[in-house]
Amino acid sequence: METLRQVRERYFNELTGNILPFWLEHGLDRVNGGIYTCLDRDGSLIETDKSVWFQGRALWVFSTAYTRFGRPEYLEAARMIVSFIDRHCFDSDGRMFFRVTADGRPVIKRIRYFFSETFAAIGYAAYAAASGDEAYKEKALAVYRSAMKARNTPGILVPKFDPSVRPMRGHADSMIMINVISELRNVLPGMSAELDEAIDREIGDCIRYFIHPEMKTVLETVGPEGEFLPDHFEGRIVNPGHAIEGSWFIMNEGIRRGRQDYIDTGLSVLDWMWECGWDSEYGGGIIQYRDVLGKSLSEYHQDMKFWWPQCEAVIASLMAYSITGKDEYLDRFRAVDSYISEHFLDREYGEWYGYFHRDGTLSTPLKGNLYKGPFHIPRMYMKAIEIIDSLS
Repeated sequence: METLRQVRERYFNELTGNILPFWLEHGLDRVNGGIYTCLDRDGSLIETDKSVWFQGRALWVFSTAYTRFGRPEYLEAARMIVSFIDRHCFDSDGRMFFRVTADGRPVIKRIRYFFSETFAAIGYAAYAAASGDEAYKEKALAVYRSAMKARNTPGILVPKFDPSVRPMRGHADSMIMINVISELRNVLPGMSAELDEAIDREIGDCIRYFIHPEMKTVLETVGPEGEFLPDHFEGRIVNPGHAIEGSWFIMNEGIRRGRQDYIDTGLSVLDWMWECGWDSEYGGGIIQYRDVLGKSLSEYHQDMKFWWPQCEAVIASLMAYSITGKDEYLDRFRAVDSYISEHFLDREYGEWYGYFHRDGTLSTPLKGNLYKGPFHIPRMYMKAIEIIDSLS
């Protein structure tokens, strides 16, 4: 059986010899700056518009890879991406677009979300660390504050549901902010106390509203006080990959600050969501959605297996093993790692496939779109390497 040191070597080779080179060769736009993500199996471009989400995410990836491994091509890519973000991704009101043309003209501005800002914030923070440019620390903080203003000021964001009829809150907002604030804290040590408090509020909201121990689940959408909404599809839906991602954000904070309560919460969420999401009936892998009451789901992709939940399961199970030393978590890691190797890795053209049907048949061979690009996969490899190194 492969040792964790051998896993570390394999992951490093996949990251630096496969994943990042694929995006440097096929995604990086050396004419306009920024990065394309809509690539076919062989890396050929199939859509020239650019996801603003992914400009921030890719900036984080290449900046962090440079900080970890020191390869100059990573910093060069980060510089090309950050320049594109600065020049093209902000509207006149300070908010960010969602989708722009190859040369940066706005196509879509999604006023219901603030995730373009959250990913720009982590990208700017990582770029500040990689480049040594102090100005990007302040830019990261400013974009974070813009996101929080949009989130907390009535009337800026358009609710998905009419709040006068069905007021609701979503798990994604609090979950993603745990990670965003953590990244900011890495480059703003003078604000650690303030940012610790902000993370505590976000984790507290996750626990208060979305984590339901009595049901052993994490609900994606609840009433304004965390009420279970059993009469609606949205109220019953469980997203195992999303909850597993949140579990390691919470565990990571517990490790950093010696908070056993956070560690215990993260471990519980991982246990529940593994039981809920791991598809033992069809050969493994984390399934996309479940209904918490076992009722039929309405989403067309409800039983598919996407790339990113597998990534989050790798990180969370390895982190749980590093904390507890329990073999059950190592076994889970090996199971999802094996499923990835057997299905998602494309040995001929590189990178990963993104979308499989429940039975393991490929849905589409593309390597990227406006939602899949260089983020979850390279983050998985980098975080797994970090965890395995910590065990040494």
